[in-house]
Amino acid sequence: MLPSIFGENLFDDFFHDFDMFPAWSGRNPLYGKHARNMMKTDVRETENTYEVDVDLPGFKKDEIHVDLKDGYLTIQAAKGLDKDQEDKKGKYIRQERYAGAMSRSFYVGDVESDQISAKYEGGVLQISLPKEGKKELPKKNTIAIE
Repeated sequence: MLPSIFGENLFDDFFHDFDMFPAWSGRNPLYGKHARNMMKTDVRETENTYEVDVDLPGFKKDEIHVDLKDGYLTIQAAKGLDKDQEDKKGKYIRQERYAGAMSRSFYVGDVESDQISAKYEGGVLQISLPKEGKKELPKKNTIAIE
């Protein structure tokens, strides 16, 4: 029986470190097999706004960028690790933290960027978007034919 931590085998990634073609393995180099659990998003609807909460644990505020272009709200997060830095307290046996980037996009429609507010606190990015006003259908202007 192999040791496990939180339901994971401690050595389950050992042979995956020797992948000859890492692009084919389907693994995200930033968070490995846990990448599908990253950037989990909740969207709430209030009376006047949509509230978007995105989990981004471990990122600093300056590593996160939010852009609005052509009706798409794009959230990007990039992290870098300094691999040249030596650890004077010992040698790494297992290292799971990597450098990399991730992004996610949402279609939000015709919203001006000055109407969107965002704040990052406690590993959660909170974005508030206004709802679009209800568009009225064009009135019928029937012309009688004589």
